[in-house]
Amino acid sequence: MTSTLTWQQLRDLKRSVFEDAGDRWHEVSSRSATDRTRVDRAMSKQLRDTQESESAEKALGRLQRLSRNFQYLHTECGLVRTALNGLAADLAAPQRRLQQALEDAATLNLTVHQDGSVSFPAAEVENVAGEKRQVPGGTVRGGRLPLDPQPLDSRGFTSPYVDSAPGLRLVNPHAAKAEDVAHRITQAVNAAREVDARYAKALNELKAEKGLDVTAAMLKDAAHDTAVVRDAADAYLARAVPEDKTPAERRAWWENLGEEQRQEYLVIAPDLIGSLDGIPAATRDEANRTYLPVLIAELAQRTGDDDAQTKLDALRMIQDKLNQPSHPPMYLLGIGEEGNGRAIVSYGNPDTSRHVSAYVPGLDTSLNETFVKETMVRAQNTAIGARKYDPSSASIVWLGYDAPQLTNMHVLGTGDAERGAPAYSSFMDGLQATNRHSDLHLTAIGHSYGSLTVGTAAKEPGGIPGVDDVILLGSPGVGVDRAEDLGVGKEHVFVGAADNDIVTHLPSKTQGRAALIGAGVGSLAGPVGTVLGTVVAGEISDPGSDDLYFGKDPASEAFGAQRFQTLTGPHPVTSGDPFQAHSNYFTPQGADSDPVSASNIALIVAGKSGEVVKEEYR
Repeated sequence: MTSTLTWQQLRDLKRSVFEDAGDRWHEVSSRSATDRTRVDRAMSKQLRDTQESESAEKALGRLQRLSRNFQYLHTECGLVRTALNGLAADLAAPQRRLQQALEDAATLNLTVHQDGSVSFPAAEVENVAGEKRQVPGGTVRGGRLPLDPQPLDSRGFTSPYVDSAPGLRLVNPHAAKAEDVAHRITQAVNAAREVDARYAKALNELKAEKGLDVTAAMLKDAAHDTAVVRDAADAYLARAVPEDKTPAERRAWWENLGEEQRQEYLVIAPDLIGSLDGIPAATRDEANRTYLPVLIAELAQRTGDDDAQTKLDALRMIQDKLNQPSHPPMYLLGIGEEGNGRAIVSYGNPDTSRHVSAYVPGLDTSLNETFVKETMVRAQNTAIGARKYDPSSASIVWLGYDAPQLTNMHVLGTGDAERGAPAYSSFMDGLQATNRHSDLHLTAIGHSYGSLTVGTAAKEPGGIPGVDDVILLGSPGVGVDRAEDLGVGKEHVFVGAADNDIVTHLPSKTQGRAALIGAGVGSLAGPVGTVLGTVVAGEISDPGSDDLYFGKDPASEAFGAQRFQTLTGPHPVTSGDPFQAHSNYFTPQGADSDPVSASNIALIVAGKSGEVVKEEYR
């Protein structure tokens, strides 16, 4: 189709031809996705598990290239399919308008000419004197359609419809009807031409370089192609995406889509589907695995940008982990570069597991190497531990907000927690919506400043959607003074606070208003510096107050939660790392571990909180 589309072409257009062609491209796209899965989860896995040699590494490299090729095919063929389906769908309305106009023309005995002009017949009209006169017919045009050159009057008529008698104006009654039909024909054709031009431009962009290897430039081109088709098919794709709906409504929307429609969204908008709470975990994982190499390619173009490089390194590490076997299996439920970076990773399928936990990390967490090597491992350890008590368990690390960084003063305020809490509640609501168990057991875990984020979400009316238990670890306070204010009942709020964890001894705001970063003991002033000062003086076991920086000490009797046993942890001065005891809660074994705390966390997550080892209040 071209921009010279005529009304006859629009009338005779069989939109099913585009839909059938889209089906063929869909088949190629789907086969490519299947082949990629076979390469990643069968061939590469088997080679990695059974062979250790230089030749095996080279073979793995070739398989990874083949996987990228299949992914590229999956994306590009899917874009063609979406463009063709969008074209067919967007042409439906103008074609219907044209067909209705042509039917009206036939009913009214009007003649539609090849150029789109419309002729109306002569008519007998009675004037005010009761005299009947014959008013000639004529031809009208409707707007931008080309017409054969011929003299027209000021109203666009090729024949006069005003009676020649002095003072009398006799109008052919068919003229206005013809004018209306001509106008509707013009509108329909012009709308179809706009659709045609938009999709022609998008389809012309879908060209690939020759060769067997998908390069960074090709991935960048794929991202560009996706944006072009997404823009062209915006109306077609956005007609039903329930971004402003609840997670339950989003789940219903997704379930009611046909398989081809789902594949269209996964190819054209993986970043949207991958971040949409209420979409099944396996689908989000597929979308984010599709989006990840595109995001990596985008960040790789930002040379000289230290922040982009930090995120890029972390994303590449996550991609490497996804390409290797994991126990429990990894699900990538969210990824993004906004703010300090976004990453939501589940160990175990949260939709098929009866026990699911979601851990919110805290101070100084961002999308960097430490997040991959340490923070993600905490969620994996929790999942492994919980599965010892109940195999139907999954654990998630949720970096869906900007945690405060040591390079800024946000840790002194509640702003980051207040901004993160609604997103966390939405995510938990989505877990509840997609889980297949009627008796889902959902646990919210907040570590460090993340406990304030969890507390901020939990104190809202109704609490965190679907949550049964709350675990607070290394907490500087959660914004409330009583466990019963967290929406689950104080008997379902559990606290881990190591004696040598300085964050759990942060003084109240009235005691430590000074800046957190600056000169002082251990190069820290303000609340942390004050605590380190008491450590040096040997007074940490008797801080003298159950008020912390963000409220009542969760480990105190006044707060009223269930405090479980942890190890004392490395001393913040003699260990050389003042925060070491703050980081061990999830670690079951090895150096700097806390197997007591890790076991208690696993018991709670697995629904066996009655078996945790309790600790006295501070």
